[in-house]
Amino acid sequence: QVQLVESGGGLVQPGGSLRLSCAASTTILGFYVMGWYRQAPGKQRELVATITSSGSTNYADSVKGRFTISNAKNTVYLQMNSLKPEDTAVYYCHLAFSAGTLNYWGQGTQVTVSS
Repeated sequence: QVQLVESGGGLVQPGGSLRLSCAASTTILGFYVMGWYRQAPGKQRELVATITSSGSTNYADSVKGRFTISNAKNTVYLQMNSLKPEDTAVYYCHLAFSAGTLNYWGQGTQVTVSS
């Protein structure tokens, strides 16, 4: 029922920045958690950052101090600074609500960090 549309991926040099956006097709009024995951070739999908409806954030150790997750109306953002080649992955937006019983994923956006 809920669609997540991602944008903002692309090619950037090491040390550069990108801002990812994920827009939900509807407003979630109750408790929810939105987050960003990423999956590099040959790797498991891993959590990057989350933000709750109350504004609480959480980050993977590998991105702390470099990435910032934020939320505006129906949209979650991931500001990525000081990008490293190891950040190269497909980034997926995720939404969970109704006590985690409902989960939605975006289709992914490619982030490539390379010289």
